[in-house]
Amino acid sequence: MVFPQRFYPHALLVACCCVLLLADAQRTHPSEVSALRSVKRSLIDPKDYLRNWNRGDPCRSNWTGVICFNEIGTDDYLHVRELLLMNMNLSGSLSPELRKLAHLEILDFMWNNISGSIPNEIGQISSLVLLLLNGNKLSGPLPSELGYLSNLNRFQIDENNITGPIPKSFSNLKKVKHIHFNNNSLSGQIPVELSNLTNIFHVLLDNNNLSGNLPPQLSALPNLQILQLDNNNFSGSDIPASYGNFSSILKLSLRNCSLKGTLPDFSKIRHLKYLDLSLNELTGPIPSSNLSKDVTTINLSNNILNGSIPQSFSDLPLLQMLLLKNNMLSGSVPDSLWKNISFPKKARLLLDLRNNSLSHVQGDLTPPQNVTLRLDGNPICTNGSISNANLFCESKGKEWTSLPFNSTNSALDCPPLACPTPDFYEYSPASPLRCFCAAPLRIGYRLKSPSFSYFPPYIDQFGEYVADFLQMEPYQFWIDSYQWEKGPRLRMYLKLFPKVNETYTRTFNKSEVLRIRGIFASWRFPGSDLFGPYELLNFTLQGPYSYVNFNSERKGVGWGRLAAITAGAVVTAVAISAVVAALLLRRYSKQEREISRRRSSSKASLMNSGIRGFSFKELAEATDDFSSSTLVGRGGYGKVYRGVLSDKTVAAIKRADEGSLQGEKEFLNEIELLSRLHHRNLVSLIGYCDEEGEQMLVYEFMSNGTLRDWLSGRNSL
Repeated sequence: MVFPQRFYPHALLVACCCVLLLADAQRTHPSEVSALRSVKRSLIDPKDYLRNWNRGDPCRSNWTGVICFNEIGTDDYLHVRELLLMNMNLSGSLSPELRKLAHLEILDFMWNNISGSIPNEIGQISSLVLLLLNGNKLSGPLPSELGYLSNLNRFQIDENNITGPIPKSFSNLKKVKHIHFNNNSLSGQIPVELSNLTNIFHVLLDNNNLSGNLPPQLSALPNLQILQLDNNNFSGSDIPASYGNFSSILKLSLRNCSLKGTLPDFSKIRHLKYLDLSLNELTGPIPSSNLSKDVTTINLSNNILNGSIPQSFSDLPLLQMLLLKNNMLSGSVPDSLWKNISFPKKARLLLDLRNNSLSHVQGDLTPPQNVTLRLDGNPICTNGSISNANLFCESKGKEWTSLPFNSTNSALDCPPLACPTPDFYEYSPASPLRCFCAAPLRIGYRLKSPSFSYFPPYIDQFGEYVADFLQMEPYQFWIDSYQWEKGPRLRMYLKLFPKVNETYTRTFNKSEVLRIRGIFASWRFPGSDLFGPYELLNFTLQGPYSYVNFNSERKGVGWGRLAAITAGAVVTAVAISAVVAALLLRRYSKQEREISRRRSSSKASLMNSGIRGFSFKELAEATDDFSSSTLVGRGGYGKVYRGVLSDKTVAAIKRADEGSLQGEKEFLNEIELLSRLHHRNLVSLIGYCDEEGEQMLVYEFMSNGTLRDWLSGRNSL
């Protein structure tokens, strides 16, 4: 509706009231804005990932790595829910001002180069659920104040330089399920108080300088599945007999811990899968009682064990590795170790019995091809009466457990030039549609403590496990490569391919990318007895996915609250303008109808000519919020940006400066005129934007420079 000039001040006042109310309702809490600015000041950002932290509001402007709640709080402010700054090559230190992020649930600085100490102020963020600081250069002691994080579920500081003891206050972390402190320089004794953590699943303390005795009380933890303490120095300590009474343990790894005494009886642990007590000073015989039939790995090598190989080891149908080398075992090698196992095609068994006092074989020394038997350093190798002994008395090359795996698509009989690999497309290896060319998502992934030693028999099961939770078909999942690392940990490179559908879409859409990444980054995968805890190493967006901004997950203020705020603003506006509007409505209705008709006619004409109307948000996303990195030129009209539209079209976006803006009628007339111009030497007009006080034109993009460049010879061939 158009009113005369004398009414404009009233209308402007009403509009300002509405805008101010709505804008204030969507503002991030000032203390959290201050905290984020302090975080940025304390960091060194060589790749300028945080460049947009200098402008706008954190929640409304989608600051990199900042995810906010969708609803405004009871204090009428937006609040930061997640700070996700993983793998950004950041250095510097962590700001104590992080404590002001009072509603934060996820703090993720994984895989950077941040140094200094962990601020004790982080212990004041009582809402924190995931504390992820692994893979940095942090040093100093663990603050006891972190024991105040009553809602913490996952506590990861592994692969840093943290020193000092584990604070006893950590026994207050009643909701914690995962403690990953491995690969640091922690010292002192494991606090007995950790036995109060009744919800704990995984305790990874390997590769530290811990000492003292192993707390017997840990065996009472009802949900503990993995206890990994390798490469510490519990000098002279026994393995508590109570460790044979763990109710839920799947993996017990105490390798190279300077332990002494005898082996406990582990036959009562119903679902034990993995037992590693190697590189200690354990003595006496190996208990003869039956272990769980779920066992895949037994490593008792490099101890001082004596007696014979228990016959019970012949009744382990899933066994992949039995390592007893470098002990004082004697007697015979029972051929039932391999005869009693029915091997699937991909299964393997490694029996390493080297450097003992084994003198003969009980049965035939003819293991099948998928069994690797090592007998070097035993009297059996010098007993000439044992046929075939020489075949197993010379070690040959690397064990199959340490060999890397790299997949290949070479078996696909598809035209190599039909799938543009430089643009990050490739053939989907397992697709039901032959030669389906698509762009996969590429993910770095690591199993931190798996309960097996040989992966091939479980690859299909792992693919189903991941694909099922991602709500994908198994053929969409592909392991490109994997490699065993020290720990042992299993590092792999995954590819996820789009689903084959009727439209032959070759990429994931933006919402799918955000959904998949959110599942990996928030540890929402269900627990797995076999695969154990995992970690995300990277989630690289290349080629057709390079435009995706993870921060666009925030949907803004909830509709209910926004409706209430809007209603309040409207009531205020109506109260001010109702009388004036009623008096003027009749007088100017004819003028309004005429102007509206002309405006609608102009836009309809543009739509009919194929010219598209873009929203401001669409063009902002296409240019990374009009980042300087996308600026390709400027002129008297304004600046020109290179943008990638939602349909992957590369476009030149011409944005008018404030002093170059026209009236709406003139702007639409200009667009209509440009839409009629067609020549092979002129770039085509794709669309326009006239939202939020902006005037922008969207043209076909010319990648070989401007006319000025060609006339000046700068782009000569």
